[in-house]
Parts: sequence; C-alpha cells; structure tokens
Amino acid sequence: MTSVNLPTPEGMRPFTLSPPRVFDTALPPYPRVAFVAAHVVADATAEQDPWLDAKVDWDRTIAFRKHLWSLGLGVAEAMDTAQRGMGLDWTAAQHLIRLSLDAAKDHPGAIIASGAGTDHLAPGPDVTVDDVIRAYEEQCEAVEAMGGRIILMASRALAKAAKSPADYERVYARILGGMKQPVIIHWLGEMFDPALEGYWGNHDHMAAMETALAVIHAHADKVDGVKISLLDDQKEITMRRRLPKSVRMYTGNEFGV
Repeated sequence: MTSVNLPTPEGMRPFTLSPPRVFDTALPPYPRVAFVAAHVVADATAEQDPWLDAKVDWDRTIAFRKHLWSLGLGVAEAMDTAQRGMGLDWTAAQHLIRLSLDAAKDHPGAIIASGAGTDHLAPGPDVTVDDVIRAYEEQCEAVEAMGGRIILMASRALAKAAKSPADYERVYARILGGMKQPVIIHWLGEMFDPALEGYWGNHDHMAAMETALAVIHAHADKVDGVKISLLDDQKEITMRRRLPKSVRMYTGNEFGV
C-alpha cells in the first residue's frame, strides 16, 4: 500500500492510502466543454502563517493541471476555488496563470481560461466605478499579454461602489468592449462570498438576472459563456433559456442540467 507523509503536531507521520481507482481516459472529440476550477497545492511543510502568507507548492500545482488535461478536462485557472482573494493574491495569481499557460503549451488541445477581476483593489467608500474599470483593465490586459483567455470574475469593489444596475452595465460594456477574445462571465453569489450581495444592482436574483442578460445580449460577440453560482438549478435553467444562441451556460457540477 502507498503511504504519504503528512504534517501533524508531532511532526511528519505516514498515512496509508486506499488503492487507487482506475478511470478510462476520454478521447476527443468531446460533446461538451468541461472546465475544472482547480485548487492549488499548499506547501504543507513551509514555516508560515497560512492566514497571512500563501505558500504554494508550484511544481505539484502544475502537475495537477497536467493530469487534468490528460483526462480531457479544461482548467479554469486562478479562480475562487484556488483561494483567489482568500490567500492567493493578484501577484501570486499572475505567477500561477503564467506557469499554467506555459505548461499548457506542452499539451496539444489543452483548454485553459484564467480569472481576471479586481481583487488587488480593496473595496472602500472612496473607490469609484472608474477605479473598478481601471482595476479590471489592468488584470485583463495582464492575462491577455500572457496569451490567456479570460474568465471575468465578479468584483467585490464593484459591488461596493455601484449605485445602480446602470453602473454594472457601464463597467461590463467597457471591459467586454476591449477584449481580444470572448470571455466567460462568472456570477458568484453571496452564498459563496457575502461581499457580493446585491450584484448586478439588485438583491433579488431574478431582477439582477435581467441586468446580466442585458449586458450579455448587448455584447454577445464578446461572451463565450456564463457561469452562475447561485445554488439554484431553476435560476440557471431560466437564464440558460434566455441566452443568445452563441453563448454557453457553464453549469456547475452540483446540477445535472
């Protein structure tokens, strides 16, 4: 049996693993596009406070991405599931995106899209909508300069600064208008991040959806797809049925819809 050494209060101790399962490797062409919002691998032996400083085992983190590509899965890089904005800051996220994009070059057909948001801009009473636009542009330009596709992440700073749905329409129109390739829009709900309460300018999800759909329809040529994380399959189905035909709905693995 295989064992691994894991950290304990008494030091490193072996842990015996159960036998691995064997899965068939999928072969193209694939009927759907499947992204994995991959985690990063922590350096468990680093002497640091994980709440203050993220120590990542970069080699094992990239090895995990290579494994995902070998299974025919795409990688949604540097998202909230990689502790983005919760330990993995923008500087570390850029490094992760660069490493993953470089690794993808060795895997023909590898799919990767990377999160761009405003997490380097702390929300506050003095932050304006124009500040949010500049922050989005900075990250989007950085990802595109590395040759990456973009997942447009929800913005805590925008949720704080926006006064109405029109502010969201203005921000997304500006950012989408400058994109070189179509993006995936991620609408992350407040059940995952309370700071995003009232996103799209309304606390009612169905009313907020109207603003999101208006943005998507107005810029359909700049939107590859949308992923909503509201833990409600009916809202997802409703929105999917109203999307432009060219825009995908990326459903979560919590729903078989």
